Amino acid sequence: MNDPSSNDVRKRIVLVGHCGPDGSYLRGAVKAALGDVQFLQAEDDAQLQKFIDSGVDLVLFNRELGYGFEPAMGVEMISVLRQRHPGLRMMLVSNYPDAQTAAVAAGAVTGFGKRQIGTPRVTQLLRDALAQAKS
Repeated sequence: MNDPSSNDVRKRIVLVGHCGPDGSYLRGAVKAALGDVQFLQAEDDAQLQKFIDSGVDLVLFNRELGYGFEPAMGVEMISVLRQRHPGLRMMLVSNYPDAQTAAVAAGAVTGFGKRQIGTPRVTQLLRDALAQAKS
């Protein structure tokens, strides 16, 4: 499922900085909202860049990315990637409104908090982000 060379036509979503339990919960909620999508889990900067280069539809960043990423904060990474990849669709997953505001200012589309997963609002945000993605 993490093979970026796949000829799969499903929308490709990259998870960045999400721990195992959160990533699993996020995968289940996104699949429930969107149906059949392909998830890729980026473990470090190099893998994230490889996925981006191979073509992805949306990148879901955690607020804190952790080891293997520089910068280690989602909003800062969004800002860096916006400069390198102007058409890349990115979204922050964080319960903090100030982080969401900063992410949008840095170039992300409107994101959501983990507590909001499964709501009609989040389903619509994800659908809108993928509808505008350049596959």
